[in-house]
Amino acid sequence: MTSETSVTRETRGVLLMTYGSPATLEDVPAYLASVRGGQPAPEELVREFQRRYRVIGGSPLLQITRQQAAAVETVLNATAAPGVRYVTGVGMRHAPPFIHEGLAGLVAAGARRIATIILSPQYSPALMGGYHRAVEAALEHLPRDVEIHAVGAWHYHPDFLGALADRVREAIERLPAPVRQTAPVLLTAHSLPKAVIDREPGYLQQLQQTVRAVVDLVGLDSGRWLFAYQSAGHTPVEWLKPDLKDLLPPLREGGHTHVLVVPVQFVADHLETLYDLDVAARQQAEEAGLVFSRIEALNCAPRFIAALADIARRAFQRRRAAAGV
Repeated sequence: MTSETSVTRETRGVLLMTYGSPATLEDVPAYLASVRGGQPAPEELVREFQRRYRVIGGSPLLQITRQQAAAVETVLNATAAPGVRYVTGVGMRHAPPFIHEGLAGLVAAGARRIATIILSPQYSPALMGGYHRAVEAALEHLPRDVEIHAVGAWHYHPDFLGALADRVREAIERLPAPVRQTAPVLLTAHSLPKAVIDREPGYLQQLQQTVRAVVDLVGLDSGRWLFAYQSAGHTPVEWLKPDLKDLLPPLREGGHTHVLVVPVQFVADHLETLYDLDVAARQQAEEAGLVFSRIEALNCAPRFIAALADIARRAFQRRRAAAGV
């Protein structure tokens, strides 16, 4: 009879991948150069980004992503099949630890089957292709038996949507009682050059599906919510509209005194929430005569962690089904 301690265990890896952020102000030039495909950023742009990171006290993105990975590992191992254990890691596109480092760490921990999850619910081959290219490049330096289970869009996962709806309900409950049922809700996504989206209409469809699902779960009336874009780049090309800042003055003119912002795309606090919303958008709202608030980021919300764990499990199950196992 084989003892439990001698049972051969399968180690599965899960890599959470995100865009990345500079660890220090001195790292900003290298980070921006990576984002720009290796081209150094103008000194004025570097100084502006350093100013923004200084205002928010640095980005917590890496710390939060590591916390998310640890929480996902705990959930997966608590429900793992006999003989299976999970290890998780973090890999970033434009800052350490890079994707190849995250994969190498999982392989060193014994994983040969690895699910890679981009921490962006909506998926576009053009917009997210850099993640897959980084994974493919890393594979050239890893053992040949490493198998990647790449995850695509998960914008409609019920626990992701439920976690987001929970955050909206919690934020509405924090509003002053007189405006709790009437304050406009602005759901936002990161703006992109219009030319990019013209080639990827499916990406906008996914955004709209997420927005509609959250609105329905929360029970927002059609006249109470709006969708807008935020964090447009500083380039002369046409970016997606409407921009969040352009919707604020008309809301005040319509008699509203408060506004609640709901980013539906960002699953952890970083520059786009802590500066673009909490600093820049708040200032724009106050200048328009509105009291600004936003939902708490998902970060390590238990229901969101459950969603990521389920997404990872399903990635392995799909590959087994395809193989006829």
